[in-house]
Formats: sequence, structure tokens, C-alpha cells
Amino acid sequence: MSERPDGINKSLVSRLNRIEGQVRGIKGMIERGEYCDDVLTQIASVQSALSGVGKVLLESHVKTCIGPKLARGDDGVVDELIKSVGRLVK
Repeated sequence: MSERPDGINKSLVSRLNRIEGQVRGIKGMIERGEYCDDVLTQIASVQSALSGVGKVLLESHVKTCIGPKLARGDDGVVDELIKSVGRLVK
């Protein structure tokens, strides 16, 4: 369980709700046979928005999870952070 501040959770949920709407919009574009480049533009927008969510979540993770563990001397958490960043920047 992560203890993110409520403001962060609200922001993340709000962003994800917008992304969900964008994805539904892309599905509709495909169903209507809209121009491929327009669909690709919307896909790039969703990818960018998801990246933004990931960055906010990673920042929160470092501040609320990684930092305190490091302060307690848990150096193994560095490997966890490296893996997390690696997944995010794929």
C-alpha cells in the first residue's frame, strides 16, 4: 500500500479519466474510418499524457516510499528505483 497525498491521488485519477476519454475517442475514430494520421496524432497525445502520469507517480514514489527507506538504511530500494525508472522510460 502506498501513502500518496490525497491531492496526488486526485490529480492522477483526473488525468487518467481524461486519458480514458481520449482512448475512447481514438476507438471511435478508428470505427469511423478517420484519417490514419489524425488517429496517430491522438495516440501520440495519449502516450504523452500517460508519460506525464508516470512522471508524477514516480516523483511521489521517490518522495514517499524510496526516500524514507533510504533514510532507514535500506540500500536495496535503489535497485527497485532503477527497475521502476527502466519500466517508465522504455
